Amino acid sequence: MYTTVVPRPRGHRPRHSTLNQWDLIVPLLPAGTMPAPDTDPVEMPDDPEADARVSSRLEAWGVPPGAELIVMHVGAGNEFRRWPEAAFAEAVAALSSAVPNRRIILITGAAQAAHAQSVRRLAIDRGARRDAVTVACDLDLAEVRSLAGRASLFVGGDSGPAHVASTTSVPMVVIFGPTTDAVWGPWRNPSLPTEIVDAGPLPCRPCDQRRCDPGDFRCLRSIGAGKVVTAAGRALARRSTMVN
Repeated sequence: MYTTVVPRPRGHRPRHSTLNQWDLIVPLLPAGTMPAPDTDPVEMPDDPEADARVSSRLEAWGVPPGAELIVMHVGAGNEFRRWPEAAFAEAVAALSSAVPNRRIILITGAAQAAHAQSVRRLAIDRGARRDAVTVACDLDLAEVRSLAGRASLFVGGDSGPAHVASTTSVPMVVIFGPTTDAVWGPWRNPSLPTEIVDAGPLPCRPCDQRRCDPGDFRCLRSIGAGKVVTAAGRALARRSTMVN
């Protein structure tokens, strides 16, 4: 029944997953060209109803019009993708205190709600204003996109919300642990501010996320909050240049 065999990449070769998947299309469209992030970015359509819901949520959260929004995805069901709560809290405290009208929305799924609330408490303990940090644990994907689209910055790990945010023009800081941006980076126009933060070369990275051989998840836990905050500053500076 099968007519064509498409070789499956083995190991962790540094080729983006979009291209790996596109290999399945080539036998069907032999005259087609391979996609590129600048001409064929991942897209997600606008949803006016989701936009209206997000506007209502922001009002209910007490976020004033004109506030500079930072959306931070702090949840992860997979230990291999979970940046420590204390690191998130330190980043939240630093970013929230840098600009008076800045508001940070911590997003995650319902299963990780306690994790997000803990990050907020720790951030407040580190000096973040209570009114500057909000937790949202029940957004649907369309609402995540709408919220990211009106934000000045998105910060999060290599996960679904980051790829949803990448369908907008929001500046991004994406934290990579066992995976690499060469394979899983946001597939978006390279002209958009996108900062990748990782632990650098490690003998165990990338891995299959089945077992942490060193046992300490160093690919994530060795990334300090300062590194993310610095990357956020660069992304925001590039945004300012683009806006002006």
